[in-house]
Amino acid sequence: MELFNQIQEGAEAIRSKWKGAPRVAIILGTGLGNFAQEIAAEAVIPYSAIPHFPESTSPSHAGRLICGKLSGKEVMAFEGRFHYYEGYSMRQITMPVRVAKALGCEFLIVSNACGGMNPQFSRGDLMLIEDQINLMGDNPLIGPNDERLGIRFPDMCHPYDKELLRLGREVALENKIPCQQGVFVAVPGPNLETRAEYRFLRQAGADVVGMSTVPEAIVAVHAGLRTLGLSVISDMCLPDALEPVNVDSILATAREAEAKLRVLVKEVIRKIP
Repeated sequence: MELFNQIQEGAEAIRSKWKGAPRVAIILGTGLGNFAQEIAAEAVIPYSAIPHFPESTSPSHAGRLICGKLSGKEVMAFEGRFHYYEGYSMRQITMPVRVAKALGCEFLIVSNACGGMNPQFSRGDLMLIEDQINLMGDNPLIGPNDERLGIRFPDMCHPYDKELLRLGREVALENKIPCQQGVFVAVPGPNLETRAEYRFLRQAGADVVGMSTVPEAIVAVHAGLRTLGLSVISDMCLPDALEPVNVDSILATAREAEAKLRVLVKEVIRKIP
């Protein structure tokens, strides 16, 4: 009951500043905030003006909601996300997804910067997420279930929508954008992984590793949103050739890849029926 009321309060605060009817919600990850410039903005709302939204403290996360039109559709873009390593609960992290659903969204596009563990990938590649592994040690659905928000035991057979994956591949091919497809594993962070941990995660079946996205995707399935997940491989995490990385390098790579991400997201949204 408390979560449901918090979601409604957040949605009403946004409705008071924007009367749009969004179909698509976009969550912009590390280094990808400039994508919001593509939106014909009708309202820009700081997270501090939305009840029950925490503060985004990660580098390059602006902490504001951009509402407007993109590719002929009304969208809402969260410029900056919340992370488990910031000390927020899973329910706080996924509040934007809940509020987007309450405002009428049908689709969620979630992006992130991540570390590549598949040796066939390269730094700066885009990857369509086809499946995920949750190693964060928590789950946003733990606790009493409110049937108004979703069923108790949501099926995770296809957390990322097969039709949106097909559209993503189609757009990448049409626009000559090299685009990988693979499995994303989420860990809590904030430290990067050891060589032994990278070997373990790779052997577990993951192609890339990051500190986000999985909680949002779980809640999107619970809420009935169709999800497209996109990763920018900002550094390579090959245990036998591992080198120290820094945040500035990760951000720079994400910004360089952003042009490809812009095209992919804009054209996928244009093709959504």
